[in-house]
Parts: sequence; C-alpha cells; structure tokens
Amino acid sequence: MIYQMSAAALFLLMVSAASAQTSPGADVFDRVKHDYAVSEGGIRIHFASLGQGPLVVMIHGFPDFWYSWRHQMAALADRFQVVAIDQRGYNLSDKPKGVESYDLALLAADVAAVVKHLGRDKATIVGHDWGGAVAWRVALSMPQMTERLIVLNLRIPPVSLESCAPTRIRSRTASTRATFSRRRRATRRSSSAGR
Repeated sequence: MIYQMSAAALFLLMVSAASAQTSPGADVFDRVKHDYAVSEGGIRIHFASLGQGPLVVMIHGFPDFWYSWRHQMAALADRFQVVAIDQRGYNLSDKPKGVESYDLALLAADVAAVVKHLGRDKATIVGHDWGGAVAWRVALSMPQMTERLIVLNLRIPPVSLESCAPTRIRSRTASTRATFSRRRRATRRSSSAGR
C-alpha cells in the first residue's frame, strides 16, 4: 500500500539528510555492511546496509551506484535498516549479457531478492530516476512487499490497460461520461435560467 503522508515525511527527512554535514572519517562507505542477494538466474545483486529497524530499500538511478544514497543512509540509520542496492550491471553487482537481462520485471525481482535475503516480507521502496521506474514496478507487481513507495525525479507511470479488467474500464468510462453529461446539462440549465 502507498502512504502519501508517511512517504512525504520520509522524503523530507531524506532531503534534510542530503544537506547534513558528516564529520571527517565518519563516511558511510566505512560503516556499511556489504552483502549479496541472489536473484533470478543466479544473478548476484550487491547491496550496502546500515542501521536496524524497519527495512528501507533504495534504488539508484543512471549512472549511479549504491553510494549515491550515502547521506540519506546516514540520516535514516538510527531508525531504519537502510539498504542501497547496486542494480544489475552496475558497480559490484553481476553484469549479465544481453538487453533481455535488463527487463524491468527482472530488475524488480532483484529488489525482491534483496528483501527476501534479509529475511523480510516487506520494505519501504525508494527509487531515484531509473531506480524510480524499478520502484514503481516493484510496487505495482508486488504490492504485498511494498510497505511504502517513494519515487524521486520520475512521473507516475500511466496505468497499463493490461492491468485493468475490461469491465472496470468500461464501467469507469461510462461513469465518467455520465458525470460529464450531468454537469454539462446543469451548466446549460443555469445559463439559460439567467437569460
């Protein structure tokens, strides 16, 4: 389920964290635990983890890697287990050959593999840029695994007609037409009454 208020609060915390100063020598790079989850086809997905608590999985955009989330990880680690992944093809994750190896469904499965590897059933999923597309795919295809969804720098994807039942589409369309017609008739009546 997607919670707008909670996601907004977490987003504000993340933005403030990005501008926070860290003391020298306290870089997240030296504090994280590195690990790998095995995804579909045996692909190893690297991730960095910091903190304890509810799980937050962060997915980087193009052409970044897990370290782009370092400021947010530092700010959230006192209340959350924050995990930033290297998407397949980046940094320390496997780099399978062929465009078909980078299908959005496989990228979403990589995120699920990390969540499961950590022994969790669900997580707050955070994505930036291309990682936002992957985050949306996780939320839409695995809602039971998505506690909250936060997407930065990417629009809301259009609803796929394949994911909607044809009867619901027809019903929604008919309902919209009926509402529009009622409003148009009411507007005409009020305009003609004023003449």
